[in-house]
Amino acid sequence: MKAYSTDLRERVAAACQQGSRTIGEVAAQFSVSDSFVRKLRRRQRTSGSVAALPQRSGPAPFLNAAAQAQLAACLRQEPDATLAELCIWLAAIGGPAVSQTTLWRAVQALDWRRKKRASMPPNATRNG
Repeated sequence: MKAYSTDLRERVAAACQQGSRTIGEVAAQFSVSDSFVRKLRRRQRTSGSVAALPQRSGPAPFLNAAAQAQLAACLRQEPDATLAELCIWLAAIGGPAVSQTTLWRAVQALDWRRKKRASMPPNATRNG
């Protein structure tokens, strides 16, 4: 969900500072929720700004670039290895000890495909 524009935030804050209207009236005027107006007023009181907070991108990947390079080398040497085998192998060569789920996310990030071919070749024998 995108944040409301700074212009709208400033207009809502200015309407709240007039003091003659309730939060519900200001919210109805600008077609926003009551909770947005309350949170905007609280943010303006505490930080002095009505600007939106930057978007959070989630946690950082557990495997750094060096560990991903080690994983890619493992996958090139043994492309048919299971995730459990890759976890053991990665830890044995000095990489971090990770769960199979973490390793699966790293394999997906490397765009490594588990299938050998996109489709099977046509049958060479004819029925007939």
